[in-house]
Amino acid sequence: MLYYLFDYLKQFDFPGARMFGYVSFRSLIAIILALLISTIFGEYFISLLKKKQITEVQRDASIDPFNVNKKGVPTMGGIIIIFATIIPCLLLGKLHNIYMILMIITTLWLGTLGFLDDYIKTFRKDKEGLHGKFKIIGQVGLGLIVGLTLYISPDVVIRENIEVKKGGEVVEIVHKAKDQKSTKTTIPFFKNNNLDYADIVGFMGEHAQAAGWVLFVFVTIFVVTAVSNGANLNDGMDGMCAGNSAIIGLTLGILAYVSSHIEYASYLNIMFIPGSEELVIFICAFIGALIGFLWYNAFPAQVFMGDTGSLTIGGIIAVFAIIIHKELLIPILCGIFLVENLSVILQVKYFQAGKKKGIKQRIFKRTPIHDHFRVTMAQLDPECSYMFTKPTNVYHESKITVRFWIITIVLAAITIITLKIR
Repeated sequence: MLYYLFDYLKQFDFPGARMFGYVSFRSLIAIILALLISTIFGEYFISLLKKKQITEVQRDASIDPFNVNKKGVPTMGGIIIIFATIIPCLLLGKLHNIYMILMIITTLWLGTLGFLDDYIKTFRKDKEGLHGKFKIIGQVGLGLIVGLTLYISPDVVIRENIEVKKGGEVVEIVHKAKDQKSTKTTIPFFKNNNLDYADIVGFMGEHAQAAGWVLFVFVTIFVVTAVSNGANLNDGMDGMCAGNSAIIGLTLGILAYVSSHIEYASYLNIMFIPGSEELVIFICAFIGALIGFLWYNAFPAQVFMGDTGSLTIGGIIAVFAIIIHKELLIPILCGIFLVENLSVILQVKYFQAGKKKGIKQRIFKRTPIHDHFRVTMAQLDPECSYMFTKPTNVYHESKITVRFWIITIVLAAITIITLKIR
């Protein structure tokens, strides 16, 4: 809204009005504003949650070898993140930009889904929360909305990067002169780093392009579901999910910024995406909101984000990566989320396989994988066999959290490096 106001005031030579035309200026204001909203609003919101007794009911000291009792800590703190992300975007963003619209829809859609889950857990005292099938329906629905919008909207275009070779060596990267609809995405480690979904279904001949878009929609649904669930599983220790997501968000912001500038896109040999600069505004607000939330969520947590926050965070990361055609970098960038997902899946499948044989068996001491590192040997089921019991000593959750942050920083660096390693 402020963007349109100052854009109007430019004709009157209003002091400072032209600054709102710069993405860098609006991005910095967005991150500061989001940080202030999350810290100031967060304090009042936490007090309200305590007053209304909207608190955590499942966690207690029995699962923590350091006897940190978390019962009674307010939950549904993800509302802080949502408000602190949306408000700066509404004030500073171009609200007619298709990418900004999609990100706002994503935030509100999954925020609502997560809120319903937390509401059922907290107010109806049902620890299972929203039934899994409804979560899946919500995630699939969002994937369909995003995928079909990117397919239908005439504003969603790219300029493909082309390698100019001389003597077998790449001497220059140029971009096509015209904008075009495309089913191409960036793939790491390959010389020709653009993968066209239409090529995967090339056997369909003249229908390959349409089939490519169908495949893209299915990929979108899968990525949204997988990343939002991964973020949900990662939210098991104070500051864990918020810190990891802020690092991931910063990386995606860098990729969006370079994708929106043809010179930087040429240097990295990636496609140029017109209009994606507005995504930088959104991601800066997102990062500011997460950092502000960490003010209260760092150990010992004064508030938990709940599914309201974790599902929203995962969805934002997934949709953002899809919009900038970097969804195939997700397994690297969101490696922590991937491992969390895999640890739970493998644990369940391995336990079920043993159950059929009449034996109790597990791979890890506890899943998601971050819990493996804080379980003592005394807490293990003596009737169950474990494939991995090391480390035998346990770590405090604050140490586990920081180490997971460090791993995510390394993965973020690798993600960017992959664009030059071919």
